[in-house]
Amino acid sequence: MTISAVLFDVDGTLVDSNFLHVDAWSRAFAETGPAVDTWRIHRSIGQDSARLLESLAGDRDEESVERAKDLHKQYYLEQSGRLRAFAHAAELLRELASRDIRVVLATSAPADELELLMDTLDAADAIHATTNADDVATAKPEPGIIEVALQRAEASPSDALFIGDSIWDMMAAARAHVRSAGVLSGGVGPSELLEAGAVSVFDDPADLLARIDGVLSGRRSA
Repeated sequence: MTISAVLFDVDGTLVDSNFLHVDAWSRAFAETGPAVDTWRIHRSIGQDSARLLESLAGDRDEESVERAKDLHKQYYLEQSGRLRAFAHAAELLRELASRDIRVVLATSAPADELELLMDTLDAADAIHATTNADDVATAKPEPGIIEVALQRAEASPSDALFIGDSIWDMMAAARAHVRSAGVLSGGVGPSELLEAGAVSVFDDPADLLARIDGVLSGRRSA
C-alpha cells in the first residue's frame, strides 16, 4: 500500500481545541437558555454545526439558535490565546512532507478560525493544502470535506489516509472510501472510534510520529 496523501482533521487532532469549543457552546447555551450538559456538547463536537444545534438546541426558536451560534464564536475567539498544538504535531506533518506525502488539513472550520489553528500549528511549510467551511454546504459526517481534500491532494481514496479524533471523522472517511486512523486526543474512546470505522487508534500526534511506519503501512493499533 502506497500512501500519497494524509488528510488531517485539526480540532482535537492536531490542536488542543475541543474543550474550548465545549466551553464556548456551554456558555452560549447557558446565556440563551436552557443550559445543556457539557458531556452532551462534547459528544457532538466535530460534526456539522447545523446537526450539532439540531441535536442540542431542542425546541429553541430560530432567533435563540442564531444567538447561540454567535455567542459560541465570540466565546471561542475570546479564548483563542489558549489554543495549543499537541506535542510533536508540527514534527509529524514535516515528517510526512519529507517523505513526499501531501498533507492536507481537511477541516470545516471557518476561514478565520482556520487561520488561528494554522498559526498555532506553525507548520505551514509542511502543508500542501487546506479546506474550510466555505468548501461544503454540510460538514462531517457527510464526506464532502474529505472529497474536497482529496481533490486538493490530487489523490484517489485508495492512496490516502485520513486522521481524526471523532466518530464523525471516521464516518465521513468511510463514506468517502478513505482509510482512517483515530486519535484519542479529542476525548473519544478507542472502541467508539473503531466502531465508527477507524482501522487503528493512536494516543495523539506524538504517538503517530513514533509509529509512523506502521501508520503508513496500515498495521492495526489500538
